[in-house]
Amino acid sequence: MSCSSSSGSEEENEGFDCYRKGGYHAVRVADTFASGRYVAQRKLGWGQFSTVWLAFDTQTQKYVGLKIQKSAPEFAQSAQREIEVLSAIANGDASNSRCVVRLIDRFKHIGPNGQHWCMVLEFLGDNVLQLIRYNRYKGLGLDKVKEICKCVLTGLDYLHRELGIIHTDLKPENILLLSTINPSKDPVKSGMTPILEKPEGNPIGGVAMSAIERKLKQRAKRAVAKISSRRASMGGLVQAPKPDRCLDGIDMRCKIVDFGNACWDSNKFAEEIQTRQYRSPEVILQSGYSFSADMWSFACIAFELATGEMMFAPKGAQGFSEDEDHLALMMEVLGKMPRKIAIGGLRSKNYFDRHGDLKRIRRLKYCTLERLLVDKFKLSDTDARELAEFLCPILDFAPDKRPTAQQCLQHPWLNTKNLISESSIEKANV
Repeated sequence: MSCSSSSGSEEENEGFDCYRKGGYHAVRVADTFASGRYVAQRKLGWGQFSTVWLAFDTQTQKYVGLKIQKSAPEFAQSAQREIEVLSAIANGDASNSRCVVRLIDRFKHIGPNGQHWCMVLEFLGDNVLQLIRYNRYKGLGLDKVKEICKCVLTGLDYLHRELGIIHTDLKPENILLLSTINPSKDPVKSGMTPILEKPEGNPIGGVAMSAIERKLKQRAKRAVAKISSRRASMGGLVQAPKPDRCLDGIDMRCKIVDFGNACWDSNKFAEEIQTRQYRSPEVILQSGYSFSADMWSFACIAFELATGEMMFAPKGAQGFSEDEDHLALMMEVLGKMPRKIAIGGLRSKNYFDRHGDLKRIRRLKYCTLERLLVDKFKLSDTDARELAEFLCPILDFAPDKRPTAQQCLQHPWLNTKNLISESSIEKANV
């Protein structure tokens, strides 16, 4: 989880049964932490390990993100690893200009459900997935894609080359804009007055009640949408397409967040990493991974920003697994996987025969990335060629052949007049 303005899913909630011994800490508006320094304002989101709240720092008079970990021992251990990584990141980035989220403070909080590790992080805006959704799953425009890519690569270069850290779960949800898409949701831009005292009538069951109310509202919205759709189909009405969203004025500068699964290249603790759609072939095959696994995820994200669709969205079916479908989708766009790589992993025999051909998916529909960008996503020949020339080397099946983040930052595709400069990133964080 990250410290975003609205990082939780609107369709789901964390579930009341998780507020128990070893689970989440129940927070109410105006609850205080760290001897009164941080005052809870509103819930931002939740994750498998934690909830995240907007909080007001009474010492610095600034809004921050307060991440509260579940209290069970395994979650405490995870929090300690994340704090170690975030501390290294902050210690090496005195100017806060390297496009990675900044840890401000950490402490333990004792509540009814146990002892919870808490992390205080700088408050950031919406995540990039929300930007894609806001744009109705259309391409953002290549100038804006380049701005986001420049920031992400700056962060990855810092993590990989200077710190030796692999993020291991890079995806649009884990890249946050510096500000919100809607300025009214930004506590600073909207002129929000911090809540320092508990509102009257704030019930003890406030956490549960707010979740129930949210669920009821979501159900009502879905019901209304279904009724409208039925009426339109019964009356033969054709709904007018929604107008394009204007992205002008939205700051595309961003930072990499959520280091709950990060590791040092010299000390890996998990073989299965990365969210499915952004998972690299070496992770699927279990042939060992390093910094280049993050680069594969980055390329998938760049494609998604440019097109509005995931590059690879595998689905298991009768006769083959989700993993095998994922490998097939990769090869349809990137060409046949070299035999040495195909058969070189601990899991290779599950998917490939001794010739390096997939066992259960025999007919592949090949289409180059460049042709896909032109034919399906309607990019111009020039734009498609230039984007493909940037992405294809990063999507090399051989991890050691992929360019580093530092090398990608020098690529001609990124170096255009519309790109933000590092100095502007520094000014924004001072």
